[in-house]
Amino acid sequence: MAKGTVVRKISRAAPEIIQGLRAAGVATVHEAGAKSLLPPEIRPIQQGARIAGSAVTVSGPPGDNMMIHVAVEVIEPGDVLVVATTSPATNGMFGELLAVSVTAHGCVGLVIDAGVRDVADLREMGFPVWARTIHAAATTKTGLGSVNLPVLCAGVTVRPGDVVVADDDGVVVVERERANEVLESARQRLQKEEETRSRLAAGELGLDLYGFRQRLPNLGVRWVDTLEE
Repeated sequence: MAKGTVVRKISRAAPEIIQGLRAAGVATVHEAGAKSLLPPEIRPIQQGARIAGSAVTVSGPPGDNMMIHVAVEVIEPGDVLVVATTSPATNGMFGELLAVSVTAHGCVGLVIDAGVRDVADLREMGFPVWARTIHAAATTKTGLGSVNLPVLCAGVTVRPGDVVVADDDGVVVVERERANEVLESARQRLQKEEETRSRLAAGELGLDLYGFRQRLPNLGVRWVDTLEE
């Protein structure tokens, strides 16, 4: 299957797993074993948004958003739209009207390796977006692409149904089959972080808590009381 293919039905992770990954956040999920972290060029256009959902993937020619319109029909509540182009693009391929359309079908956010437009409207309506750029350049609607086939978004492979987690720290993709495993690891990390936070708040030094003090002499660090020593 290739260009022109639209897959209507995809497998999704369980809602409780998706929400657990959302609560953990991008940084923790990445450290818990999700290696598919999108590069920093894919930035949030807003602050404070945190989402997670199953990826509905779109691929299309640069500057052409026809396949995004096609994808709206297969979106289910809780999905995240992930858009990639077949070559680099900065056109504003997604704007306020498309956001209204996908929101009506339950889409919780957009990750796009291209541009978006109508940013003030998107922010006002509270539709979360992570994009390569903001650009008012118009688009065509004549190109052929695909929906719900694997895509390469900003150099990262995203398959339909993978769990996309996005917040102020960026975007990370969790393979659907590993979502529960990564969630369990993330919860363990969060518990450990809470214990560490309490010890640091009580005044314990990270040098001792993390075992750095023993390593520093081997790196050539020495302690002196004054510069005259």
